[in-house]
Amino acid sequence: MFKKILIANRGEIACRVIATARRLGVRTVAVYSDADAGARHVLAADEAVRVGGAAARDSYLQWRRIIEAARATGAQAIHPGYGFLSENEDFARACAEAGLVFIGPPPAAIAAMGSKSAAKALMEKAGVPLVPGYHGQDNDPALLAREAERMGYPVLIKASAGGGGKGMRRVERAEDFAAALASCRREAKASFGDDHVLVERYVTRPRHIEIQIFGDSQGQVIHLGERDCSVQRRHQKVLEESPAPGLSPRRRAEMGAAAVAAAKAVGYVGAGTVEFVAEERDDGDIQAFFMEMNTRLQVEHPVTEAVTGLDLVEWQLRIAAGEPLPLTQAQVAMRGHAIEARICAENPDNNFLPATGTLEVARWPEHVAFTRDEARARVDSGVGEGDAITPYYDSMVAKLIVWGETRVQALARLDAALRDTHIVGLATNVAFLRRVVASHAFAHADLDTALIERERAALFDAAPLASELAAAGVAAHVLAAEAALEGPDPWSRRDGWRLHGGAQRRMNLELGGQPLAVALQRLHDGATVLSIGTQRWQFAARALGGARHEVRLAGAALGGAGETGEQRTVLAVYAGPERYAVFADAAQALVAEYDPIAHAGDHAGDAGRLTAPMPGKVISFHVQAGDTVKRGQVLAVMEAMKMEHTLHAPRDGRVLELLYAAGDQVAEGGELLKLSE
Repeated sequence: MFKKILIANRGEIACRVIATARRLGVRTVAVYSDADAGARHVLAADEAVRVGGAAARDSYLQWRRIIEAARATGAQAIHPGYGFLSENEDFARACAEAGLVFIGPPPAAIAAMGSKSAAKALMEKAGVPLVPGYHGQDNDPALLAREAERMGYPVLIKASAGGGGKGMRRVERAEDFAAALASCRREAKASFGDDHVLVERYVTRPRHIEIQIFGDSQGQVIHLGERDCSVQRRHQKVLEESPAPGLSPRRRAEMGAAAVAAAKAVGYVGAGTVEFVAEERDDGDIQAFFMEMNTRLQVEHPVTEAVTGLDLVEWQLRIAAGEPLPLTQAQVAMRGHAIEARICAENPDNNFLPATGTLEVARWPEHVAFTRDEARARVDSGVGEGDAITPYYDSMVAKLIVWGETRVQALARLDAALRDTHIVGLATNVAFLRRVVASHAFAHADLDTALIERERAALFDAAPLASELAAAGVAAHVLAAEAALEGPDPWSRRDGWRLHGGAQRRMNLELGGQPLAVALQRLHDGATVLSIGTQRWQFAARALGGARHEVRLAGAALGGAGETGEQRTVLAVYAGPERYAVFADAAQALVAEYDPIAHAGDHAGDAGRLTAPMPGKVISFHVQAGDTVKRGQVLAVMEAMKMEHTLHAPRDGRVLELLYAAGDQVAEGGELLKLSE
């Protein structure tokens, strides 16, 4: 086994590799960019070396600097993680030339399988079914457009190198092909350094099923079962599970055998994933087409670890050190069902626009650090409270993994774990994930990559937290904080007692952009009344420890005419500067303290402005000063977190002035152009 390894990556996967290395007694070296100087993976490693500026191209993609760092620190091997350099043939070859072990497949295998086009040609030769498409080397735009016409729309343009949804577009019409192709190439070049693409017929109801394979240097190759990764948004995975629901034992065996054969054909060593696009046939069985091979560990590898009980990073290290596979195919045993949810900094209700900011609160459910636990979740993350999510890298905050004896049990545990996940400081998809897990389609395993679009009515624009519960949560937190300040003498009591009548305090709050005039009144008999405008509730609260409060409300306003029974709710409340985050079982809310005088005149100058919805770089403007535009027309394209985002005109108007140029960095809320009526 190695004595010291360098991890050529960041964030969650770097922390993940460090955890296994520490357990095995292997020392670790982290690399970091200027944006990651204080990051978790830097603090977790035994040593750390700066490799460049904040952008990935200036740091984590600078493989010569990384090799220099490995040699300078005495590392014997380099683990590439996933993304960045993990499928870079030149980097793998340079490691070997520098006397370093690349913890991944041989460069020849990366060359053969890392390119989607080359991999498909190899599979076609081996007789593996392929989705109809164009996989050639000639990338002339006119040729690609003709090929798309030949196979028929809709088509899928995909970057030949890399993965993760980068450089991928579904195109419905011929007139949209050129723009989609240009966008795919820009993303592919920025993410992988290679703008080569392929074009395939878009399978109408595709499922994404992949097989985890491992090979050793003695020529043995086995698979560790499959994962279903069909639930996706913008061609990026949202939920992954193992085993794949509805896959027959015969089809599972066929796909596993095909994956092993593909790996053996290229002399594969280490961890890899053979990916298939599958569709249900008329007889209910599933037909699978080879899609691509990822020559690295996958983001979703924990679900395989959960059902097999194996540490796949340990397998990577042992195989790279020359050891044989720890198990034969017959010895691989899978038990139960596991699901992984990707928690990302993004706004699902705004086309999954990425979010940046500081994690003011990051509270996870009771969890284990690595191995499977039948009662607790597993959380893999590279950030925590106080850390920042920046625009330089992808938007993933953490991975939440649960295991159950059955899929039904795993679903229930995942819902409970998401309910107990509280993040404040930026927008996340946690509440959205709960809705996906609870949706009829996902609960009944009616899976395909369009599930989110099919279930749009149930998944987006969910009902907000009731205003009385939001206000009650704030009141409970305020009262608990005041009670904690009480002293032994009667003059420090804060229970609202008055000699004549009761005490009343007013709170001007804002929920969802709407002001709430909230009053909390202490009656002379000791009762408390919460009111919002003319609505009144009897109110009581009890602190449960930490951020949790039991709130009790009773009154006619809860259920219409007549007196109603008491409603008891447990809320978690986190206070920040001039705002409160309130979490209930089924919803959450951000409640601001509102000063009507201080905010008088807000938004008076907003007319005629188009602002950046997130921090990022301007890729291009599609209009010039003086142009007349229509509502919905494309005005600009921005890049943030390695993805492109198109900005549209909010209304009809005329462009008065462009305030930035292509290539400029823009802060969130920065005014991009002026638009007249």
